[in-house]
Amino acid sequence: MFSPSSLLSFSSLHVLLVLVLFFYGGNSSSSSSSVPTKIGKGYRLIFAEETTDGGFIGHLQVKQKNNIYGSDIPFLQLYVKHETEDRLRVHITDAEKQRWEVPYNLLPREQPPALKQMIGRSRKKPITVSEIAGSELIFSYTADPFSFAVKRKSNGQTLFNSSSYGSDSFGEMVFKDQYLEISTQLPKDASLYGLGENTQPHGIKLYPNDPYTLYTTDVSAINLNTDLYGSHPVYMDLRNVGGEPFAHAVLLLNSNGMDVFYRGNSLTYKVIGGVFDFYFFSGPSPLGVVDQYTSFIGRPAPMPYWSLGFHQCRWGYHNLSVVEDVVENYRKAEIPLDVIWNDDDHMDGHKDFTLNPVNYPRPKLLAFLEKIHSRGMKYIVIIDPGIGVNSSYGVYQRGLANDVFIKYDGEPYLAQVWPGAVNFPDFLNPKTVAWWGDEIRRFHELVPVDGLWIDMNEASNFCSGKCKIPKGKQCPSGTGPGWICCLDCKNITKTRWDDPPYKINASGLQVPIGFKTIATSAVHYNGVLEYDAHSIYGFSQSVATHKALQGLEGKRPFILSRSTYVGSGRYAAHWTGDNKGTWEDLKYSITTVLNFGIFGVPMVGADICGFYPAPTEELCNRWIEVGAFYPFSRDHANYYSPRQELYQWKTVAKSAQNALGLRYKLLPYLYTLNYMAHTSGAPIARPLFFSFPAYKECYGLSTQFLLGSSLMVSPVLEQGKTSVKALFPPGSWYSMFDMTQTIVSKGQYFTLDAPLNVVNVHLYQNTILPMQQGGMISKEARMTPFTLIVTFPAGVSEAQAKGNLYLDNDELPEMKLGNGYSTYVDLYATVKEGSVKIWSEVQEGKFALEQGWKIEKVAVLGLGGSVGTSGLEINGSPVAPGASDIELSSVEQMHLQDDDEDGQGKKKSLMVEISGMSLYVGKNFDISMKMGTQG
Repeated sequence: MFSPSSLLSFSSLHVLLVLVLFFYGGNSSSSSSSVPTKIGKGYRLIFAEETTDGGFIGHLQVKQKNNIYGSDIPFLQLYVKHETEDRLRVHITDAEKQRWEVPYNLLPREQPPALKQMIGRSRKKPITVSEIAGSELIFSYTADPFSFAVKRKSNGQTLFNSSSYGSDSFGEMVFKDQYLEISTQLPKDASLYGLGENTQPHGIKLYPNDPYTLYTTDVSAINLNTDLYGSHPVYMDLRNVGGEPFAHAVLLLNSNGMDVFYRGNSLTYKVIGGVFDFYFFSGPSPLGVVDQYTSFIGRPAPMPYWSLGFHQCRWGYHNLSVVEDVVENYRKAEIPLDVIWNDDDHMDGHKDFTLNPVNYPRPKLLAFLEKIHSRGMKYIVIIDPGIGVNSSYGVYQRGLANDVFIKYDGEPYLAQVWPGAVNFPDFLNPKTVAWWGDEIRRFHELVPVDGLWIDMNEASNFCSGKCKIPKGKQCPSGTGPGWICCLDCKNITKTRWDDPPYKINASGLQVPIGFKTIATSAVHYNGVLEYDAHSIYGFSQSVATHKALQGLEGKRPFILSRSTYVGSGRYAAHWTGDNKGTWEDLKYSITTVLNFGIFGVPMVGADICGFYPAPTEELCNRWIEVGAFYPFSRDHANYYSPRQELYQWKTVAKSAQNALGLRYKLLPYLYTLNYMAHTSGAPIARPLFFSFPAYKECYGLSTQFLLGSSLMVSPVLEQGKTSVKALFPPGSWYSMFDMTQTIVSKGQYFTLDAPLNVVNVHLYQNTILPMQQGGMISKEARMTPFTLIVTFPAGVSEAQAKGNLYLDNDELPEMKLGNGYSTYVDLYATVKEGSVKIWSEVQEGKFALEQGWKIEKVAVLGLGGSVGTSGLEINGSPVAPGASDIELSSVEQMHLQDDDEDGQGKKKSLMVEISGMSLYVGKNFDISMKMGTQG
């Protein structure tokens, strides 16, 4: 669902800004555009010692005070520790007074040492420590002015260096109550990724001098280089040193608003509160970085199997019969569909946890749900955090009784969202978490939904400032747009929390940080200010919602959240918010999806065909060809958009059948990737450099992506095109829609045919890909026989391939081996000396055996030579031709050439299929066959 600020493009935002600044009385204090480059002289280290826990503690003293953006904090405490072999922490805070940090109960981690009152004597103790070396990283410092550096132990490469020596672009470290600044030097050839959430027009690589502002905001994703719904102050840095790739990541764990300035040779943080709490992750591979990062912030949530199917939603399904028609039309069109969604159309007056008795009468809704549940389909509805202020509304009354709302001047803070006047639950309050869980339980008894969609949780507010319910008029009026503020409001500028000295580039225009959200001087549980906790609001709601859903029936939760923070992926999936049906938005979606994999939120997708009006038929064709391979695949549209379900156009229906048809065959692979994400953080959708980190040509590639390590999607992203120029890293690649089509690349671009209904998907060499036969719903597709696709480098005489498969009871909350309801299979294959061997090693096969899963076919791609049919053995037994249902067949593969090749001297390769088998997935198997000579 969208809201007023979601509608804004930059042009309308500029008009709005004039009104905002008028409303707020202008802005006389310094802004980011007019600041001096360098502020103050920094700090000096006056004391340092090793701690009993293997860390290092120091005290810093400001060198020369100034009042730019407020007074300097005179003494700071520095704490450094190698927390693991590959993670280093550098924590800097006020030495004399506790400061706001991301709550340790919300994001569990080690506590730094308590503040020590030893400033007076610390100057008398000599500093003897010069550096602290861990297994992979080395921390070193300069005492005066204080700066620190982090180096890679293996090669001495400097990963982070806060010294301003010789730099014109930044100064020394600054630490004031409401302004913190620190920088690092960077080599110009470093490729940086991350720092979201924003829509990046230049692709996945961070672009020098583009603005990167982090502050959770309900601003539409159509606005470029603007702080959007989530805050992820982490970046990955990939460098190629003499052909060898090295990746690391840097997290600044801070929830306050911040601007990050990347200039190509440096990066500067300007933060309006909190502490410096840096974590360095050594990598050195991109996968290793994300593994280390998610090991710290929390592994991505396990997703139910059905969530990897296709989802359909729309704001504007006015009544239940419309929803029923949508489900039936998908069935008639033979387009897969697993989940049907309701935006707030099902609610009574837009109020959470209610049903509209006229348009969604409960008896009819329950009958509909019983019908779709019996087929294996699921149903999800939206919940916004704002609770309608209404004396006859039980949810609100129970919230008041339990004192769960955020306060302003001792009263629940009044805002406006879709129901009209609302109060916002304070999810930092344990009582709120319990009340929220009870409301979800009550609603689930009313309607047995299968998941929850938590939206507008940045938090979004249609008004700004301190508001009252107007007397003598209805608010909202019930006519016209529901997002016009109708409360009686006055601006709040009386505190430094509402009007901080440094203005982050909020909404891309330095709007006040309390604009269209909760007033930043409002108060949470235990006196916490909204100023500090703003960007963790959606995260805290995700945690509370996950706890509630898991407590319902003991099932694995599914939650989709718009606002995210560091660690959100442990609880929720994400979609990229309010996009538009344009070719540009289609292209941008790939970058945002790939970024969230790096952020530890791998279950992510964009609204297919665009949320705002209106996609063309051609665009919707191309969008489903991309969206069918988003980890989270959902078509969603705006109230004011024309209908855009995939069956609305015959050509789009055909594209959907093709692309979603392949997705549903790939479900076991996608589910195994979900397991790998949950156990190692590995993104489901990945940039190509994750698998080819030494191949510099793919460092900025944002128009293609991988699913897992070896399945590459190369879509058409431009209007009117019937071909696509795609980069193929070195090696052999096989078309998933015609496995006889082979590309052997030296690392180059190929032009691929891509008629309207075709998307190019290729599988890399050395892979074993588990597939099933697909279907119209994941429940049915899941029970079809398996096929294994084995890929070798084309025509080589010796090679190996491997893959894996994870299967479980996807309703169980935990995704793990050892509970009797899961099976894991390692798959291996070799070709050597004219012999091909394929085998499996099964862990805990009982579950797979009980389900009766079988492998029916194996296809081996890239073989050189021809097959002697008498050479086939399965589990040690020879298979005679014609003696069983098992068939062995082969076909020569076609090799696509690039424009510079003449086709001479090409090696031939074969695809060999063994079909008609009946091998249990839950038992080890062994297949071998002899190859003939090349003809």
